[in-house]
Amino acid sequence: MAALGVGALTLLAGCSGMSIPSFGGFGGPTTQSDQTLPTVAGRTLGNGPVRVALLLPLTGDVATVGTSMANAAELAIDFIQSQSSQQLNITVVVKDTGGNAQIAAQKASEAISEGASLILGPLKAESVQAAGGVARGAGVPLIGFSNNSGAASAGVYLLNVLPEVEVKRTLSYAQAQGKQAVAAIVPATSYGQIQEGAFRQAAAELGMTVRAVYQYSNETEARNAVAQITPFLQQGSIDTLFLPDRATAPSIAVLLEQAGIDKSNLMFIGSLDWGGDTTIPNTTFLAGAIYPAVDQAGLAALRPQYQARFGGEPHPFSTLAYTAVLLANTSSLSMSLPRYDQTQLTRPSGFGGRDGLFRFLPDGRSQYSLAIRQITIGASQQVDGPKIP
Repeated sequence: MAALGVGALTLLAGCSGMSIPSFGGFGGPTTQSDQTLPTVAGRTLGNGPVRVALLLPLTGDVATVGTSMANAAELAIDFIQSQSSQQLNITVVVKDTGGNAQIAAQKASEAISEGASLILGPLKAESVQAAGGVARGAGVPLIGFSNNSGAASAGVYLLNVLPEVEVKRTLSYAQAQGKQAVAAIVPATSYGQIQEGAFRQAAAELGMTVRAVYQYSNETEARNAVAQITPFLQQGSIDTLFLPDRATAPSIAVLLEQAGIDKSNLMFIGSLDWGGDTTIPNTTFLAGAIYPAVDQAGLAALRPQYQARFGGEPHPFSTLAYTAVLLANTSSLSMSLPRYDQTQLTRPSGFGGRDGLFRFLPDGRSQYSLAIRQITIGASQQVDGPKIP
């Protein structure tokens, strides 16, 4: 595993000092020198010889997220410059996508014309697809921040936790506890559809039996779903219940409790989105439920630096931008020929980031090392350490 920096969180003991050889393959431009690159449009961070574009929504409906990520990228550059053992290899050019896919594609084209060897971002799936199409056409790798695996493709990587990864992690843990027959109650929304697809895929890969999947779009439908699943729970033919939606999981749990369900042999499973919720830990019937989580130490370490520089709280996605900048600066990637070679980006050993160990697959999807947390009354606790499922 290659460590991204002294501050990066590495999860494989004894591997952070490995030297990484250079491999051939497809990657970003290698022939332009620092002196021949054209003038850039956008704010720059750092002054290294390799240009890296950072596409983020600094205006628009998710501007607060994009701004927080840009701030984290600035802190990452400062960290690299503060380390005597590291060299600053990159100049990051920040560009505003406005949260718009068409603008994202335009900014990607602009970055490529300015000599970018790598594009980081954008954030939304449709913007990643649009910018990724431009980047692929130019042979420039792109690392987007979407968690929608449909935005990934060869050369277009996703630096985020994908639903199929998080669900597989929790189902793997449940299986290790002897669970085998699973069911789900999901909202009839695009989020619910994604979670259902991830649930079915993970269960199939693990050889677990999916007994039923219920959808709901309102309270009446949620009550009907509970009424339909109750007989199976009472018979013990379902031992694991997936409730990914953080907003409605407490209400569904209350309905199950009112139905008199014995949960002594029933495991509730939540989603990554459960993290940080205050209602779920205070729902008595959900005590003992599990959910996946990234390593929290990275955000905790970033928080005081962020608050001191920018004030306020960093968005959880800030760690993704921080990690992306450290990754982009890695000498084995940025100074190799060609730059950001696919073979190196998709090393099975992966990289250590602010949120823990991760790796890219050749098809652009990512795998993250996730811990398992268990709900206790009023809180949660880690019951299984970070692993890639």
